[in-house]
Amino acid sequence: MPFADLQTYITALRNRNDLVEINTYVDPYLEIPEIHRRVIAESGPALLFTNVQGSPYPVATNLFGTKERVELAFAGAGANFIANIKQVIQDLMPPLNFDKLWTERGFLNKFLTVGTKYTKKSPITSHMQIPPMLQELPVLTTWKKDGGPFLTLPLVYTEHPETGAHNLGMYRMQIYDNSHTGMHMQIGRGGGFHLHRARQLNKNLPVNVFLGGPPTAILAAIAPMPENMPELMLASFLLDDKIKLTHNPIGPLPLLAQAEFALVGYVHPEQVLPEGPFGDHYGYYSLQHEYPVFTCEAVFNRKNPIFPATIVGKPCQEDYFIGNYVQELLSPLFPLAMPTVKNLWSYGETGYHSLAAAVVEERYKREAMVSAFRILGEGQLSLTKFLLLIDREMDLKNFRGVLEYILERTDFNTDFFVFSNLSMDTLDYTGPKINEGSKAVMLGMGQPVRGLPSEFHGEPPANITDVRVFCSGCLVVSGPSFSEDPEAPERIANTPTFFGWPLIIFADDAKFSTSTVQNFLWSTFTRFEPAADIYSRSTTVHRFHPRLQSPVVIDARTKPGFPEEVTCDEETKKLVDARWTDYFSKR
Repeated sequence: MPFADLQTYITALRNRNDLVEINTYVDPYLEIPEIHRRVIAESGPALLFTNVQGSPYPVATNLFGTKERVELAFAGAGANFIANIKQVIQDLMPPLNFDKLWTERGFLNKFLTVGTKYTKKSPITSHMQIPPMLQELPVLTTWKKDGGPFLTLPLVYTEHPETGAHNLGMYRMQIYDNSHTGMHMQIGRGGGFHLHRARQLNKNLPVNVFLGGPPTAILAAIAPMPENMPELMLASFLLDDKIKLTHNPIGPLPLLAQAEFALVGYVHPEQVLPEGPFGDHYGYYSLQHEYPVFTCEAVFNRKNPIFPATIVGKPCQEDYFIGNYVQELLSPLFPLAMPTVKNLWSYGETGYHSLAAAVVEERYKREAMVSAFRILGEGQLSLTKFLLLIDREMDLKNFRGVLEYILERTDFNTDFFVFSNLSMDTLDYTGPKINEGSKAVMLGMGQPVRGLPSEFHGEPPANITDVRVFCSGCLVVSGPSFSEDPEAPERIANTPTFFGWPLIIFADDAKFSTSTVQNFLWSTFTRFEPAADIYSRSTTVHRFHPRLQSPVVIDARTKPGFPEEVTCDEETKKLVDARWTDYFSKR
């Protein structure tokens, strides 16, 4: 049975011996995050820090850091309900089968039991703090060069200024002082659309921020729901019960009744402040930029609240397990929104938006591009940078298999598309400016057009120091840095030794990039932009389409201006090393 609030979930973890309480006095500045990172790297338990410097509240982390915990937190009757929606809708499509309608009446009645309801008995209103003291919260600073402490699991609730339609999103929030935070509303997000309209109307946008509550609300907040689809409805489906709200005594928006904390306030339509840097889930520091400011007017909390937090960084972290579960959960719904898309997978190893693959139906030539445009026009999927399309059902998580299937079939004269001057994910810095860049679509349809080599023979050019095979048809090479030799990829593409290999990745470290699929995906797709970093033996333009001749070379080297990779600083490493036995000695 899903959990109505965070504390019942934590109790369940404790009963399963999947929670460790750390009673040692610990610092939310860098120390807790490094403990968390070491534990999650070993697929360790959830952590509850009960003695946190500078705050009276305990901190819970790594709550969803394994597949088993994610399934415990989110799975239940609601998940089965989502999985059945596709079949039911197909059964009830015209011509309407009334026998089927009668058969599905119990299932359809479930729609009457989900949604939201107001309650007067509300844990969140146990205590109200005015003026707010946000700096009393045990907010974590996760990396040495972060701009400050950040809320990392905030459930940001807004309503459209005119229609009242709600959005529940998750946007990091940098703490500035006791009553102000940053509000990192990226492009393509529902809360950002609400703020855009509030700006047009020159009105403050009321905002409530919840910490904790039903774990299903966390999942719903990050799910790639279509615009104007209510996230609390999804949370209710998964909870298998109505989401409880309560009236807000000082503001227009409701409070999430079962939350641990609620921050009530607003975003001014014009006020912005520098926000960041922040070590984000791409594995790099997102740089400082101006973002909207959240003004907090009051903080509510339940009795004995627990502060939830997560730590992001180089994949794979806790968000990887949640993101993969969301994809698996919603996958039955993809064909309803995009009928020719049979399966879809975004790769968390790349930060999700850098790479996706899909199985699509092609009933006539180039129908695959219809599917590509549907995917690239759908909500958060519109931020996908590189899209691979195949026409055969296969396990998309098996990236080597997907890539080999495509490389056997891609005709680089006709099947490789690059679209320039588009919007990009805010956290992707490979483009010429923030939020700007390009996308690529690569098709692997029909019968094979080539055989793929699986072993490299011959001598590489003098400036290439390492050549390794990632999979059949794909080499990874390394050599001079981009600053030393920016033209090297073009020479590689024209080196006869490499002819016969359809795809070559020019990486900073070929050994690292080929050591695991995870390392290949991360070091390749977070470090290149299609319009700037793709080369071939020859390129001609035919009917405004670039015709490439293999080998095609992707320059995935680190470029000047790229943000720094996040790593733990030496001082914090030494501190945690020295105290490691203390953390776990009092279990």
